[in-house]
Amino acid sequence: MPEIACGVADKVGDSLQLAQYAAALNEDDAPAVVMCGVHFMAETAKVLAPERTVLIPDTAAGCSLAESIAGAEVRLLKQHYPGRPVVSYVNTSAEVKAESDYCCTSSNAVRVVGAADREFGSPRVLFVPDRYLAAKPPPA
Repeated sequence: MPEIACGVADKVGDSLQLAQYAAALNEDDAPAVVMCGVHFMAETAKVLAPERTVLIPDTAAGCSLAESIAGAEVRLLKQHYPGRPVVSYVNTSAEVKAESDYCCTSSNAVRVVGAADREFGSPRVLFVPDRYLAAKPPPA
């Protein structure tokens, strides 16, 4: 199967790049998008291109990081820590993103958290679900 995955794709990239690519396609040329990845990738493509049919070949394709938090857990965090902004990593479900104030990638996490600090006036941000990315020190 690797020979198919490596030889058929129109576009290769990370989850956000692929979702943005899908959203930018001319709908007449590409009424459907096949997202060969995990659920959150297909969901992100659908959020950015709601008019487009988004298919995922493997319905069992999951991501342990994305599956480590659900929207209900984000709601509980917000109840326990009112007034604190929630920043979610792009590798989360659409449900988690919908409960979040911000969504970030690994390359813009520090900037997004800084923006959340300024907008909410809170020195503390709830960052889900990746504690390792959340612990990333600011650039020197």
